[in-house]
Amino acid sequence: MSVDSQSSQGLFNKNSDTSLIEGIKRQDDKTLNWLYDNYFQTVKNHVIKNSGSAEDVSDVFQDTIIILYRQISENNLNLTTDLKGYFFGIARNIWSASLRKKRKTTELELDFPDETEEDANDPLFERIIGRAFQKLKPDCQAILTLFSDGHSYEEIASKMNLKNEMYARRKKYLCKEALLEVVKKDPEYQEYLRFRK
Repeated sequence: MSVDSQSSQGLFNKNSDTSLIEGIKRQDDKTLNWLYDNYFQTVKNHVIKNSGSAEDVSDVFQDTIIILYRQISENNLNLTTDLKGYFFGIARNIWSASLRKKRKTTELELDFPDETEEDANDPLFERIIGRAFQKLKPDCQAILTLFSDGHSYEEIASKMNLKNEMYARRKKYLCKEALLEVVKKDPEYQEYLRFRK
């Protein structure tokens, strides 16, 4: 019986992680569709339950497939569980990292003048902030990251080799101002303000 005439369910029963891995390696459409049909819901449930959107689910799922494909291609796949568990583990890590990144960005945003909680969750605003943050000098990026991670000014002064807490506070203020300046120059920021009104 040829592979084509078998149902995809039959082709990929519980013991056929090897077949799936081979299919992913070949970027076989049938395998990718099977992954979508059988793994997508688990990923969706996790992301939605942990404050994600439908768009986030698709992104996480796609990124998981890309990472899995890369690991298989480079022979870095180290299965300690079944493939579904492994797949979900990657997806969960991707979403956790994404939440951490969002939280940092949001904490930076919430200090902005005239800003509401709504703005902090606006994807366009998040993108503008993220882009502006990348343009800051490395020391400013480090200070703002330490601040959004919850470090005290004393800890920031110590980690960044600054004279004292007051100096760390001043530096953080200047870095925040620098970030705000870059945001204001972003062409999308004007568009964002227009939509807000």
